[in-house]
Amino acid sequence: MASNSIIKAPLAKKKPQQLEKHNDIRIDNYFWMKDREHPEVINYLNAENAYCDESMAHTKAFQKDLFEEMKGRIKEDDSSVPYKYNGYWYITKFEKGKDYPIYLRKKDSLDNPEELLFDCNAMAEGERYFKLAGISISPDNTLVSFGIDKTGRRNYTIYVKDLTTGQIKSDAIPNTTGSSSWANDNQTLFYTKKDEVTLRAYQIYRHTLGKTKDVLVFQEEDDTYGTTVYKSKSRKYIIIACYSTLTNEYHLLNANDPNGKFEVFYPRVRGLEYSISHYQDQFYILTNKDKATNFKLMRCNESDRVMESWEEVIAHRADTLIENVDIFKDFLVVSERRNGLNQIRIMRWDNTDDYYLPFDNETYTAYTTTNVEFDTNILRFGYNALTTPASVIEFNMISKERRVLKEQEVLGGAFNKDNYVSERIWATANDGTKIPISLVYKKGVKKDGNSPLLQYAYGSYGSTVDPYFSTIRLSLLDRGFIYAISHVRGGEYLGRPWYEDGKLLKKKNTFTDFIACSVYLIKERFTSSKHLYAMGGSAGGLLMGVVINEAPELYNGVVAAVPFVDVITTMLDDSIPLTTGEYDEWGNPNDKLYYDYMKSYSPYDNVTSKSYPNMLVTAGLHDSQVQYWEPAKWVAKLRELKTDSNQLYLKTNMNAGHGGASGRFESLKEEAEEFAFLLDLEGISS
Repeated sequence: MASNSIIKAPLAKKKPQQLEKHNDIRIDNYFWMKDREHPEVINYLNAENAYCDESMAHTKAFQKDLFEEMKGRIKEDDSSVPYKYNGYWYITKFEKGKDYPIYLRKKDSLDNPEELLFDCNAMAEGERYFKLAGISISPDNTLVSFGIDKTGRRNYTIYVKDLTTGQIKSDAIPNTTGSSSWANDNQTLFYTKKDEVTLRAYQIYRHTLGKTKDVLVFQEEDDTYGTTVYKSKSRKYIIIACYSTLTNEYHLLNANDPNGKFEVFYPRVRGLEYSISHYQDQFYILTNKDKATNFKLMRCNESDRVMESWEEVIAHRADTLIENVDIFKDFLVVSERRNGLNQIRIMRWDNTDDYYLPFDNETYTAYTTTNVEFDTNILRFGYNALTTPASVIEFNMISKERRVLKEQEVLGGAFNKDNYVSERIWATANDGTKIPISLVYKKGVKKDGNSPLLQYAYGSYGSTVDPYFSTIRLSLLDRGFIYAISHVRGGEYLGRPWYEDGKLLKKKNTFTDFIACSVYLIKERFTSSKHLYAMGGSAGGLLMGVVINEAPELYNGVVAAVPFVDVITTMLDDSIPLTTGEYDEWGNPNDKLYYDYMKSYSPYDNVTSKSYPNMLVTAGLHDSQVQYWEPAKWVAKLRELKTDSNQLYLKTNMNAGHGGASGRFESLKEEAEEFAFLLDLEGISS
């Protein structure tokens, strides 16, 4: 293990900045790091990168081995399961030795020749970052719109390609989300524009091919909302969706009338969440109306949308969260979650059948996938578990026959799912709530307190981390690590109330749940504090920041990826992407009640003089979600105040944003570095 005494850690300059709110004064010594262009900032980030690289130099060969091992399990010449849409089969494939996807299609039959849509390898040549998104085919199949991001800030320019000639048209639309929707005239596109400073998606424009001036058709004035535009599966409507954490509103336009006026489906009411699907002459509405916390399904006639005429299709149930619906000509498919587990319910419109797909694992993930065809009896769904590679399965909703279309291949010859064990256990939180933990480990691992264990969680935005299979994770499991996902409050693992109990003025439940899980894992001798590691990213990085302030003695090491750690300063700055739209998640610190609550847990504000675990912190210079200066300032303050000689590294990707490196395998190098950091702390070097 490297000794930090040989290589001197960078010490950031202190330039005290007084920040005042509600008569409360905070002194921020590292506020100056916000200037992305300043040479002093770039020099500091480069110095931290050099320090991390030098300190971990003894693991470089191991990192390379881990990278090759991870890469070696992945089928390089791979392709997606084809899906059919509007007369064409669409396929995404990867070729050996290439980092980016190739998009293809075949007309009518899979036996017909391939037609190249995009080769992202050629398009990405010479770019430090490249992402293609938002592929949208015109109704007559002759044109495709798509978005390109070359910075990692999720700011896309939309282009249009003529599929008959292969030429890119002169139309180029900057500052967008990348996605767009075609009207039925094959000439008109609707797209979402972003604010240049905050990157908030706030305007919907109509673009007519060949015309230079686009028409603004909708602007979201409330800066706590975002907006997007898409086409209904029935292809009848162009739909504008306005959304905040707690509220939705939709606007409709007949896709045959692109120059027409959008009509509000149902006007926004704070706290009313709903989403809509169109079928025949009706809309199906998934909503929390009338305190349906876990949502219910309703419907109304497309010509009579007043709420009084909405009728119930599936009632609210306290023990079952309705997550999504897929509509087919003869079937309604409902994605539900009960006791943390996914369920897929299939109902015939004529009421002659209503059943659930059977799953028999203790902890698994199942979800409907690409189901773009409307008139079909075939449902596609995905399935995987901690020990079971991902499958795409075709299910005949009439005959009830299943066919596995594809199971993820794990190359290298060493993987056998029977060599691994998964289980679900329950820790008890401070307030008596039972917190589920999904575990996976190799058979033969002893529960004697000596096993290294990596505990992962996210716990925000109602986002659920399901127990999923990972080929990358095998590099830890095969070296004796136990991997644990703590399903803490703030996600929706146990339904919508699970989320409500981990946000705003109940946010601390997320943190105390994670610590309770750690204590339980140690008590049950899965591991000990000498061998316990924690990992989280983004809002999960906030979680890491809080737990090392609250219970640093529990962990030997922590990986905090692009962590959201400077909570108050960020939430007070409405020029930062995401800030205003997140008041309903974290609270608005312009209100003293929320300011005081945030200040009591904000990791950056609560760093004190004490011993902290070994830490690897990552950042992206172009990150639009967690600005690079949050982790940079946090590391600088930790380095200034911590009393231990443990490792503390900041690694900033100078070419990428929130999602890390672009390219299929580049991101594996970042994972290999994180794993090498953890394994090195355990004295494992091969």
